[in-house]
Amino acid sequence: MKKVFLLPAFIACFYFSKAQEIRANQTDTLQLTLAEAESLFLHNNLDLIAQKLSIDSARATVITAGLFDNPQFSYANGFYNAETHHFFDPEMSVQVSQLFRLAGKRKKSMALATSGIDIAGFQFYDLLRTLRYALRSDFYNIYFLSQSSGLYDLEISSLKKIAEAYQEQEQKGYSAPVNVLRIQSQLYTLQAEYANLQTDIGNTEAELKLLLHSDPQKFIKPEFTPLQNADLQKTNYKELVDSAFVNRPDLKVLNASITYSNNNISLQKALAKPDVTVIAGYDRLGSYVPNYNSIGIALPLPFFNRNQGNIKNAEIQEQVNTVESQSGLEKVKNEVTTNYITALRAENLLKGIDPEFENKMKEMVGQVTINFEKKNISLLQFLDFYDSYKQNSLQLNGLRYDKMNALEQLNYSIGKIIFNQ
Repeated sequence: MKKVFLLPAFIACFYFSKAQEIRANQTDTLQLTLAEAESLFLHNNLDLIAQKLSIDSARATVITAGLFDNPQFSYANGFYNAETHHFFDPEMSVQVSQLFRLAGKRKKSMALATSGIDIAGFQFYDLLRTLRYALRSDFYNIYFLSQSSGLYDLEISSLKKIAEAYQEQEQKGYSAPVNVLRIQSQLYTLQAEYANLQTDIGNTEAELKLLLHSDPQKFIKPEFTPLQNADLQKTNYKELVDSAFVNRPDLKVLNASITYSNNNISLQKALAKPDVTVIAGYDRLGSYVPNYNSIGIALPLPFFNRNQGNIKNAEIQEQVNTVESQSGLEKVKNEVTTNYITALRAENLLKGIDPEFENKMKEMVGQVTINFEKKNISLLQFLDFYDSYKQNSLQLNGLRYDKMNALEQLNYSIGKIIFNQ
């Protein structure tokens, strides 16, 4: 039985120090700090690159809006003279015309296009805010899930050795079959939980790799040291709300949309005013004199179409954007409030746990192992203790991630990284 009793000691000695060695020793592992992950994200993320190109596209519309209309040239020549029965008689006419847009239409078109650049820029930063939150949340999630994975790695490895030892003792008649079944049952449960955990890690890694545009065949190992964050109760809640009003790019999109609508109203009203076309012409043998030169103007008479529909639509859209901006302010305030309360609850919950609890549990592992070796506790009690330790460790990792993620949600709702820097 000595072989059996030495195995729990093996667990106690290596259970905590080897938690991450399996993944760390893989040659296809990409080790990243949060700063390195964010740097890769900013340079490689395809969604950001595409959104940044949309800003360049918006700038191109300003160039188009600022261009003058091209002059028009027309030429006509007599094709067939019915009296002389000749084709292509020398009679011909030439005309050149130039449209001049009045009422500041060109300038107002450029102002409208410039508003589009502002909107595209703020949309880029809003996408950046959203994807950065996903990046940081996934980074922390993988870290804490990997911490939990280490617990399973060592416990499963140890239980396999215990199961083999008890099977050997059962064959020799030194151990009851029920002990082997109990260990196997625990082992299969752990393996199923471990498989689910690895699936969660794999799914989160897949999302993070997509954000980083990294090799999908590499594992990601976050290099992270949890830091003690500032006490949220000492944070000025009103300052967080005010900061969100200033920093949130989605609010800036709404405000820029109001400016865009105002510029569009101005342009649509200008479009109701007629433009003037200046025409210069020359006609040979087609007028009362052999060589006829002319100059004139042409303009539409706004009796019926004065662009009423587009003006009305632009005014309604301006009202819609104003209401959406007011609604956006309320939504932002509610988001900051909700996420602040959630983060405060997560912080208080973690604070309520005895700081020495985890160390005491680790020390207890050694004591339980000694008592198991001395036959003071049964195999069932020994396994139940390790199961209890595993559950507590998983819960602690979950609470630590919940706190980090709650702070990231608060950062997201503020529009600026204030916490978890």
